[in-house]
Amino acid sequence: MLIACLHTAESNIAIYEDAAKQLGLPAGSLHHHVRADLLFAAERAGGLTPDIEAETAAVLQRLAQDADAIVLNCSTLGPAALLAGKSAVPIVRADGVLAENAVKAGGKVTVLCTTETTVAPTTQLFKEAAKTTGAEIEIRLIDRAWVLFRAGEQEVYLARIAEAAEAAYREGAKTVVFAQASMTGAAALLGDEYARPMSGPTAALQAAMTAISAS
Repeated sequence: MLIACLHTAESNIAIYEDAAKQLGLPAGSLHHHVRADLLFAAERAGGLTPDIEAETAAVLQRLAQDADAIVLNCSTLGPAALLAGKSAVPIVRADGVLAENAVKAGGKVTVLCTTETTVAPTTQLFKEAAKTTGAEIEIRLIDRAWVLFRAGEQEVYLARIAEAAEAAYREGAKTVVFAQASMTGAAALLGDEYARPMSGPTAALQAAMTAISAS
């Protein structure tokens, strides 16, 4: 089994490898492809443009030639999974799987984001998923968190996210979601009185494994 993961940050490789280990996947099951330039381009443009979407879809199609499944691990680029169309192998949109799982229990779902370019696609995705369960969706952008990430201030970045998650729970969220894989480590910083927020890597890999088994 070989799952190709398209990332836009090198640091997400370790997060996905940790998730793979937790799921019992053998070493070498993941192939990582990093295209940080695609996210940088979207940030400069203020969001996902048709050209960036088309380039992302082309990358997904190329990765599909040598893998059993593809995971698109960038919420900003997420819509490109649809543009990629049918391929020889399943293409899993990590934030799509996350949205489906997050709304299952209904209630108030607070989705935390750290980069502005992911707000629009994340809002559309989660609100669409919520139509089937009646969940109430709230999208929150954590102020200046992405500046910390880009500056390499990882500990402060994760601490800021943990604070936002605790605040969301205090304000009535039934489920708190981390929209981006880079946020995953913040879950360990929450107080014991709070539930662990949902994050995409493990769910995305599980979905890819299921898709491979079904194909």
